Amino acid sequence: MSDGDDDDRGELRMPDDDEVFAEVLEMLGANRVTVRCADGTERTARIPGRMQKRVWIREGDVVLVEPWDWQDEKADIAWRYEKNEAEQLREEGHLR
Repeated sequence: MSDGDDDDRGELRMPDDDEVFAEVLEMLGANRVTVRCADGTERTARIPGRMQKRVWIREGDVVLVEPWDWQDEKADIAWRYEKNEAEQLREEGHLR
């Protein structure tokens, strides 16, 4: 572990134009979760097949979601942040 936060900063994935930060509120089963997005909307998010059994998502995790164009109350999960990455995002003011 390095003392300088600047070294770790480059590896944090930031949202693309169509992605928003979200926090997992509830596990619904069948690869679906309820998330509260940074834009204030609660959405049902889908865990894509490429993440299943590789990235474990739990309640309270911070994730990046990509809301669907045709159905705004649904989204796909694009990325999950580790606990220390989520804390860093909060410190930098990206999350509440």
